[in-house]
Amino acid sequence: MIPKIILGKGPEATRRTIGYLFGKGRANEHTDPHLVASWNDFAPDPGRSPHRDPKEAEAQLVAQLDQPVKMLGDKAPQYTVWHCPVRAAPEDPILTDAQWADIARRIVAAAGISPEGDTEACRWVAVRHADDHIHIAATLVRQDGRRPQRDYDQRAVQREARQIEIDYGLRRLKPGDGTAAKRPTSKEHFKAKRLGQDATAREVLRMRVRRAVAAAADEAEFFSLLEATGVDVRLKLAPSGDALGCNFALPGNVNEEGDPVWFAGSTLAPDLSLPKIRERLATTSPEPATIQPGNPWLQATAATERVPHHLTKSDEQTAQGQLVALGATLDLLPVMAPTAARADLEQAAAAFERATRSRIAADLDSTRALRRSIQTIWRERPQDSDGTGFIMLLDAALTAVAFALHWHRTRQHAQQEAAAEQALLHLQTAYAQTAEPVLVGLASRAPGPQTKRRFAHHLQDVVPEHAERILNDPAWDALATVLAEAEAAGHNAATVLGQALHQRALDDARSPARALTWRIRRLGERHVPGPWAQAARAHSAMHRPSVPVHPAAAIARPPQRSPTRRH
Repeated sequence: MIPKIILGKGPEATRRTIGYLFGKGRANEHTDPHLVASWNDFAPDPGRSPHRDPKEAEAQLVAQLDQPVKMLGDKAPQYTVWHCPVRAAPEDPILTDAQWADIARRIVAAAGISPEGDTEACRWVAVRHADDHIHIAATLVRQDGRRPQRDYDQRAVQREARQIEIDYGLRRLKPGDGTAAKRPTSKEHFKAKRLGQDATAREVLRMRVRRAVAAAADEAEFFSLLEATGVDVRLKLAPSGDALGCNFALPGNVNEEGDPVWFAGSTLAPDLSLPKIRERLATTSPEPATIQPGNPWLQATAATERVPHHLTKSDEQTAQGQLVALGATLDLLPVMAPTAARADLEQAAAAFERATRSRIAADLDSTRALRRSIQTIWRERPQDSDGTGFIMLLDAALTAVAFALHWHRTRQHAQQEAAAEQALLHLQTAYAQTAEPVLVGLASRAPGPQTKRRFAHHLQDVVPEHAERILNDPAWDALATVLAEAEAAGHNAATVLGQALHQRALDDARSPARALTWRIRRLGERHVPGPWAQAARAHSAMHRPSVPVHPAAAIARPPQRSPTRRH
């Protein structure tokens, strides 16, 4: 259940609000507006007064609501109307008028508008438009002439809504921490629907601005990218001419007067104000973190693989910074992806956006390598002939998001945890769509039976508890291919297999052969160790236990369940 508080000001605020509530709506969506409750339980109802002119009843209701305000004259407060739409979820049962009336009374009591038993409280009405929502409208002067005590009313109303969800068996929303982006208004939703658009202008702008921040190396490029993607920008300038802030608009998205509908960056999301954007862009300057020549896919994957380590071992500020960088990675993934996976990757990025913010301040210094390596792929579009580069990066992102989910859960960031879980589902779908063709291509190059038998013996020696599962896994031929290619590049197959097994336990892997395929492909493309290094590794291996434990395998798992795997 979602309540949202809107304040109205001006001498006609009450008339405008009541006129809207009993009107046809902006898209003729108000089919049967009527009162379900009021401050005195017998206020005039313009929607259910068959023997009266509705306009006459509406004027009478406005006059009664406004009476305490008018009594104060020029001492009336600046904001005189408190308007709170309350909407149930689509899957919730349809509530009766009596149930909505009870909900309205609980909401106005929680907000301090009309505490229970207070006969001198503010005047208010609750109007039902449709099966799934009501609007509560109140005037912000009590009947005794005083102002209502509504400190932190938004938080109080949200707390009451969570309890109402429990009491009425409704969908239970996650409690927030004040860092969520603003939701599109009903007006924005109706406008998008009327124009045949899947998303509101606010949502489209949020995605485009986030992607521009993720891709840009500096502020000039950020604004150039916005222009290239069809976003209009209006700067707020200081007397010195320096930009203090910026507003964004979509061409063609205009109001009733034909003027562009502008959104301040901070109203798109708390981290999209110009000062916050500048903080992010400062972490992509080339001087402090120059990317060394090499395979950009491997570099981006290696940087993404380090996110779980930061989430489990680093301080909270560094971990929060890694979540910001992971969100930027997901913002750019759809641009690099095969067409079949782009829609799910777009949805994953949109969902994970909520998981990139919390009350913990982000330290972005450790994110330079990840952000710049992702930007390198976006700029250079390096060759990825068999698709393994993208799949390796997506595989690493999946693991990172699973750890992000656990990180938020342990800190009771309910909304962020839910967002990460939703993003993970979309990433799993995208992975399933893109990994299978790549695995088929690798399997078509599988080595001969003799080589595969040798690799099978290595498995029996190194990881006997998983060997049978791996050998019976449909991805076994693809794994054999990357092992053979690693050997051809100069690696020792047994050594590289052992390294891959030490990176992370296979206990929760749905497809252990698939998980090992991507790990070995990454290891196989790294620099081949020299003879002395290989000899040292071999000597060390002789003194290891039969089932060695790598530090990465000792990462603490969640007390409830381990980060969701997807192989």
